[in-house]
Order: sequence, then C-alpha cells, then structure tokens
Amino acid sequence: MSRVDATPIGADAASRGAGGRRPVGLLLVAAPVALVLGLIIWPVALSVFDTLTVRGPQGLQCSLEAYRFFFTDDFSLRNLWLTIRVAAICTVLLLVISLPIALYLRFAETRLAGYIQALALFPLFVPSILLAYALIRTLGPNGTVDTLLVAVGLPKIPTPYLTPWGPIIGLVWDNLPLTLLIVLAGLANVSRASIEAARDVGAGPLTILWHIILPRIRGTLLIAASFVILGLFSAFTLPYLLGPAAPEMMGPFMRRTIIEVDDPVQARTQAVVTFALCAVFALFYVRSVARTRREQAS
Repeated sequence: MSRVDATPIGADAASRGAGGRRPVGLLLVAAPVALVLGLIIWPVALSVFDTLTVRGPQGLQCSLEAYRFFFTDDFSLRNLWLTIRVAAICTVLLLVISLPIALYLRFAETRLAGYIQALALFPLFVPSILLAYALIRTLGPNGTVDTLLVAVGLPKIPTPYLTPWGPIIGLVWDNLPLTLLIVLAGLANVSRASIEAARDVGAGPLTILWHIILPRIRGTLLIAASFVILGLFSAFTLPYLLGPAAPEMMGPFMRRTIIEVDDPVQARTQAVVTFALCAVFALFYVRSVARTRREQAS
C-alpha cells in the first residue's frame, strides 16, 4: 500500500512544483511580449487603421484611397521596385560571398583562418555613417580610386555613388558579418566524418557541396536570407547617403514623404506596404525555424 500511495503523493508534489514555477515563467516572458506589443504590434495596428479610414461628415469611414494612390503612382512603384531589386541583389551577393568564407573557416585548421574571420567580422565595429563617407571618399567622384587611376594614366571608372550600386556595395559590406555568423552556425551541423566518408568513396568538392553540405544547411540559408532581407528593407543611412534621389529606396522615401512632402498618411501607407512585404519573409523564417526543430527532434 505504501508503494501505491506514494505515486499520487509524488505526482501531487510535482504538480505543485510546476504550478509554482509557472508564474515565474510567465513573468520572464511578460517583458519581451509587452515590448513587442507596445513597440511593434500596436504602432502597426494604428498605421493600418489610419490608412484604411478617413474622417468624413458622418465620422470615420473605411477607405482604400491611400493604397489606391500608392499602387497607381508611378514614382511610388518605382521606389518599391528599386527596394525589392536592391534587397534581392544584396541577398544573393551576401550568400555567395559568405558561403565560401564560412566553408573555409569551418573546415580549415590554419592560423590564417583566424585572421580571415577577424577581417570578415570587422564591419560589425564600423558605424554605417562612417562606412558611407568612407565609400564616398574611396569610390566617389575624384576619390581615392580615381586619383590612383589618373596617377598611372588610366581612365576614371564610372562611380557607383548616387546610383543603385552605391547602397548595394554599402549594404553588402554592412550585412556580411551577420550573414557569415548565421551560415557558420549552420555548418556546425555538418560533421567532418561525413565529409571524409564522401572523399573516401571518390566524391569531389562540388559533389560534397551539392549532396552533403547544402542539403544540411538549406534551412540556415533561408534563415540568413530572411534576416538579411528584413534588415535591407529597413535600411536608411546607406541608401540615403549613397543611393540615387529618384527613384529611391523605401527608407529615404518614407522620410521625404513625411518631412518634405508633409503627407503622413502616405508615409504610413508606404510603411504598411513595406511591413507586409517583410511579414512574408518573416513567415519564411518562422517556417524554417519550425522545420529545423522538427528535423532535430526526429
């Protein structure tokens, strides 16, 4: 009987312990949840409400006029398309650049790997505004590159400054460390034993990359791409200082609309459209994380 009675007593004690820990867990998540609700969800909800309503003689009325203007305005659409194009080019370049570096850092055992990693992570410590002015002084008209070319008798190169390639160069440099760290974290799941086993049966580097490494880090690459795209859509300093004035990326476009044009409703509309696009990529990120957890659990 003592053994039979001990089970309910132990279960009751465990349930009391879990019940005692539950308020502590709720308190731990309360602060970040409150910040997300207060700083993200609530402002987004207000912006959506403001862009979908107009104040008329009979009070607030539902209206799609703000979105109708945005999607019929050629200048707004060109700015949106430029932002999407710059984000796509930067994402591809970042993955193409960071993957070989990450592969070398993951599997190399030389002292040079430490120096390469330090050099690749160096942009983390450079503020965006300093990077922008450094690129202007280096690649801008009569900059360092032009001066060196003229000194050796070569013609000047077309400057990327104030063209779409200006922010592309700056954003790739600025986002390389984060992309590299994410890809490196994914490569930690690729064991050296599997690479050596593939080499023993005659697999070449491209075969190993395509059939062993890439399938195991596919979710990591999607996560890296999602993070990069979300950051690129919210970029302001580099597109504002390095990019063209017309068309312009959505960050400078929203700033000019609300400050120079004094049209807060259209600025909110632009923000909502940008947020909707980012939400699509955020959904890819959440699904990738959930899929990775299911694969690890199985």
